[in-house]
Amino acid sequence: MQGERFTAPTPPGTRLLHIGPHKTGTTALQAAFHQARDTLREHGVVYAGPGRQAKDPAVAIARKDPTAAEREPWEAFCREAAEAGDLRFFASSEFFATASADAARRAVKELAGGGGAGGVNGASGVHVVVTLRPLRKIMPSHWQQYVKHGLCESYETWLDAMLRKPPYEEPTPDFWHLQRHDELIERWAEAAGPENVTAVVVDEARPLWQFRVFEQLLDLPDEVLQPQESGGNSSLTQSEAELLLQLNRKLRERNWSTWRQGKVIREGVVPHLQSYEPAPDEPRITTPEWAETAVAEVAARVTAGIAASGVRVVGDLEALSRRPSTPVEPVTPTEIPTEAATEAVLGGILASAALAAKASPPDPAPAPEVPAARGALEDRPVRNVPVKDLVRVVARRAVRRMRG
Repeated sequence: MQGERFTAPTPPGTRLLHIGPHKTGTTALQAAFHQARDTLREHGVVYAGPGRQAKDPAVAIARKDPTAAEREPWEAFCREAAEAGDLRFFASSEFFATASADAARRAVKELAGGGGAGGVNGASGVHVVVTLRPLRKIMPSHWQQYVKHGLCESYETWLDAMLRKPPYEEPTPDFWHLQRHDELIERWAEAAGPENVTAVVVDEARPLWQFRVFEQLLDLPDEVLQPQESGGNSSLTQSEAELLLQLNRKLRERNWSTWRQGKVIREGVVPHLQSYEPAPDEPRITTPEWAETAVAEVAARVTAGIAASGVRVVGDLEALSRRPSTPVEPVTPTEIPTEAATEAVLGGILASAALAAKASPPDPAPAPEVPAARGALEDRPVRNVPVKDLVRVVARRAVRRMRG
């Protein structure tokens, strides 16, 4: 792969905008760029902003009728692009994919105001890159991301809503706006011109291949981009997803606010749960056969739309609609490994305790010992824990902590 050419570089002065979308390898790519930003500068590339990704500017430009204060991150972003002059300016955020057609046009027009020598064909100075994964891989990945953010619908119920119930907007109205990749590309091709859009089909058999493509787009030496440690966005096993699903349902029954639930689950339980390393044979989230068929039909339409769009495609476009050779039967878990359960409970307790500490002054008295009947979770025998029991533990202890 080293030395092999996949695509032509953009000219110096290009503003290269990677718009995701979500679940197409964005986290790994952004981590690699962030880590290499000083080296990139030595090779004439400015990686936008101080953080791992340009989320704030992306959210700002995607807003409908933003205030001046809400637009400021985008304004600062455009100023940084202008200051880059004839250097290539690269920004990445999957939140650019949330933009409407109007917002995409504004983004290209305003970013081009500080552009240099022009896009690939010298048109606007802005070049848009879209990374693509097969829809059949995105469906389970995106569902579990929704679960991390509070979704209560099971995977099959959600699939039924997204694939069988027009207008396919509930319970997650943003899903198809992001993941109908042909329509996403059409919005941005209208904004930048199809000659200034590149679609990169991720090759999951060669995880570093995507790095090499972006190096060539930016005229960087091989292997400037290197994989970094995971940013806590790894996939869940079936049992981990079931645990979070039941927790979400229990907390909805208790009328927890979205903000409060996010603090305890998304910022407490999920990060601790993901520090657990599952065994290779633990069941993963699996798409049922009926849904695989429905997804393949959508993917075929998406692939045809991209092929007809006139944008540059790097990689195997047909891979987006290819069916698996051997279907896998879905499994409904009833237990979760004790180590994973321990991490989940610990995360929930620590997060709810942190919220309680913010809500009231700390108690100077020593904390009472946990009654022996309940015991510390880590002192229990090493075994599998029924998911429903784990849910009761986390919910009970979180509520007790929140009440002080």
